Formats: sequence, C-alpha cells, structure tokens
Amino acid sequence: MSSYDVAIVGAGPAGLYAAYYAGFRGFSSVLIDTLAEPGGQISAMYPEKAIYDIAGFPSVQGKVLVANLLEQANEYEPAYKLNTQALTLSASETDGIALGLSDGEQIHARALLITGGIGSFTPRELGIGEQWLGRGLVHFVPSLHEHAGKHVVIVGGGDSAFDWALALHPIARSITIIHRRDSFRAHAATVDKVKSLGIRLITDAQLVDIAGGDHIECVTVSTKDNEQDETIPAETVVAALGFIANIGPIADWGLDIHKRRIVVDSSMRTNLPRVFAAGDITVYEGKVPLISVGFGEAATAINNAASWVDPHKGVFPGHSSGGAE
Repeated sequence: MSSYDVAIVGAGPAGLYAAYYAGFRGFSSVLIDTLAEPGGQISAMYPEKAIYDIAGFPSVQGKVLVANLLEQANEYEPAYKLNTQALTLSASETDGIALGLSDGEQIHARALLITGGIGSFTPRELGIGEQWLGRGLVHFVPSLHEHAGKHVVIVGGGDSAFDWALALHPIARSITIIHRRDSFRAHAATVDKVKSLGIRLITDAQLVDIAGGDHIECVTVSTKDNEQDETIPAETVVAALGFIANIGPIADWGLDIHKRRIVVDSSMRTNLPRVFAAGDITVYEGKVPLISVGFGEAATAINNAASWVDPHKGVFPGHSSGGAE
C-alpha cells in the first residue's frame, strides 16, 4: 500500500492545479486517471484548440496549458497513476482514505479530492451516418492539420462547435455550421467572431444525409424555411453535439450525486469525511462549469482539506508571493 497526504482522482486541469497547490502547502500527492496521459479531455479531445477563458491568457492552446500545468505541478513531484481507474473507496474520519485501484494497488491518503478521471464520456451521435466514422465523420478534432484544405461541416451550436470553426477557419477550404435552432449555446462573443469571418451558419436546420464513396463528399441539409433540401460539399463532418458523462464507480461510493455530478458545499466538501471534489464533476447552487472556475475550486478544496492532513495547518495558505509555508 502506498501512502500520500492527498489522493487526487483526475489528472485534468483542476487535478493538476490541485497537485501544485498540495505541494505548495507542503503535502505529498498522487494523481490517478483512467487516461494514459495527463490533461484530461484537453489532451484527449482538443489539444490544439485555443482556450480563451483562462485568467492572464488572452488565448492559450490546450496542449500548452496542460504543459504549463504539468511544469507547475511537477515542481513538487506528485506521483502519477495513469491508465488506472479508482474502483473502491473507504472514507473514515479516524482511519483516513483507502482507494482500491484497477491494477490491484491500494492507496492510503489523509484526504481525497475528486476532479474527474474515473468514468468516461460518450459522444452524442448524429442519428444518421455513423457508418462514416473514420471516413470523414468525427466527434472532436485532436489534430487540426488533418482537415487542412477540406470542406468542413460542423453540426452543433455550443462552444466546441464555434471554437473548432475558429480554429479550422485559417486552414480549411470552407466552414459551415449547421444548428437545429436559431440561437446558440456558445459564448456570444465567439458567435460574433465567427459571423465576422463570414463563416456560413445554417440555422433551424437538420443534417438529413451524408454521402460519398470511400470518404465523405457531401451532406444534405433540410431547413424550415426552404421547401427543397440543400446539398453542400463536405469532406469532414464534425458532430459537436456534446458528450454523455458516465461517472463509473463513483456512483457506488456513497457520495451525494445529482445528475451525474457530486454535490459539494462552498468548501468543496462532499457528504463523506475527508472527501472533497472540484471541477466539472461538481454541482452546487450557482455553479459555472469553466476551467478557470475549476482552478479556484481545486485551491479551495486543498486548503480546506489541510486540517485533515495536518491538524496544525489552517485553511489560509499564505500568499504565494511570500513563498510556501
């Protein structure tokens, strides 16, 4: 059995920042994630996409953000258990945290922070044309250059759809966004920027057919306003319809769960002793699911977990400009 001050389930942005903050407080930590590399969904799904809502960065590429977070965290030498799932949890006020991992290892910790890294995300399907997966149909864009010089059709109206439109616009032959409504869930500023670039938006529309030979060549779109369907060229179709979260073994740990999210209070405490949560996996009144918010939640969780690690430690960490405690 390996022992640490803090076990962190999830090596995405919030988890990596939590590992840094644990080190800043003088605590040892271990990061556990089902993915084979740190970075969470950013590394797995959109490493080349620009991210715009991180304080201090007008724009930062996903893989650059992850690299910076790793550099920051690794100063304190956290342990990594990647490609590994946390299967079981025992949480006791007196005995601490015991985690059983999928590789058979047992982890003991004084506190646990859950930021993700345990379940899976299944992309929402278009409902048509799934046979084109691997032949032009994709659910996310980990590599932009693969779509250079191509006609790209993006289906969806959320942030991912518009972010990929912006990222691909400089290199694609054409970009078209198709959305079933006449309004969008994406940030208004991002929508305005897409419009200013002249990217075509087809709203109140449905993708009704995908056609081609060995690879996608065109799609057919049906709109409410037009009696006749329109066929447009397409070599890449990005189904940016979001993902369905599966929280995996967490559901059986005795945590208070609401709609596949862990309920926490303002200190990021869960209903279990010594167990905290931060990032997109959490829910509370007024929750805003942004990466930048997750960073603050991670710091809040680690600082409120401090007394479980060392009863002599207070919640306030001291100012970083003055160095660690």
